[in-house]
Amino acid sequence: MIDDSTNKIQNSKKISALRKTWQSFRVVLPIIVSVILIVSVFITLFPKEYYREFFSGNFILDSFKGAVLGSISIGSPIVSYVIGGGLVKDGVGVVAVAAFIVSWVTVGVIQLPAEYYFFGVRFAVVRNAASFIGAILIGMLTYFLMSL
Repeated sequence: MIDDSTNKIQNSKKISALRKTWQSFRVVLPIIVSVILIVSVFITLFPKEYYREFFSGNFILDSFKGAVLGSISIGSPIVSYVIGGGLVKDGVGVVAVAAFIVSWVTVGVIQLPAEYYFFGVRFAVVRNAASFIGAILIGMLTYFLMSL
């Protein structure tokens, strides 16, 4: 049987853990809300029709442009497949869409301040730069694979 003093210690630990969790949540909440607000602004500024007019058909340039737009239009993987399919249906090239989707999911320009805060500047910059370059390369690789 657990005695009364053991219950008091366990309850004290639970309360302490809840307080620490609440303090962490209060620090993180403004960062999360600001990232969500910035994402909403960018989604509003760049409607889907803009993308179709933006791409030229040049596989190198479209891959780069797709990676840039995906980097500032952050989103989730599931949504990116739906949007990518819609962009292809609307006439945007597969090369641009591939780079766009990869950078959309992996590069986070909008969320960089939060990433700096939690993981450090060096990690955030290296991770985002590598993801951006990878998105461009995947877009160009898509061009070569589609031409086989």
